[in-house]
Amino acid sequence: MSGFFNELKVQRWDDHRYYHHSKVNQSLHLLSALSFLCAYLVAFSDPAMAALIGWLVAMTSRQIGHLFFEPRGYDQVNQATDEYKEEIKVGYNIRRKLVLLALWAASPLLLIADPTLLGMFTPHAGMGELVTHVGELWLAVGLGGIAFRSVQLFILKDVRTGLVWATKIATDPFHDIKLYHRAPLELLRRRREDRELPARP
Repeated sequence: MSGFFNELKVQRWDDHRYYHHSKVNQSLHLLSALSFLCAYLVAFSDPAMAALIGWLVAMTSRQIGHLFFEPRGYDQVNQATDEYKEEIKVGYNIRRKLVLLALWAASPLLLIADPTLLGMFTPHAGMGELVTHVGELWLAVGLGGIAFRSVQLFILKDVRTGLVWATKIATDPFHDIKLYHRAPLELLRRRREDRELPARP
């Protein structure tokens, strides 16, 4: 098990040092993490609502941070090009994220084309039921995205890498709160980016 947890630390370290320089991005990740924790709590009583919170608040704020605020040029801190970082990214790099986000955004169209979704749903009688069905569909998209990339990693690398990555994704909200809880205050103090490499685990 020590190897598993060591690899988890390395994946977390690489993710932080390569993709979380911006204090705006870190602050949005803090918002995302808190939203995901709310979604985790709601999931026990209302999985569809948990998925709506997860996608509309947590994932949206998280990806806005990456797409619009994180530097994409040459990384002076890590002495690495953006192309290199994208190539070695274990999980969803920008290209894979855009594919996943496109599938998420387009998935409600399935309910317009077929309100039963091939017999899985009773046709919605009103807006409330439609929203619930969308939430359930988005839950499947989210879990499917994690499962799909995990299996890819099983094949491309090894089973442990895929399981470590899935564990990292599930526990990221807790870890992000630990890492980024000071980011909003640092942003108010006009500190825009981390300019030194964090300590290797």
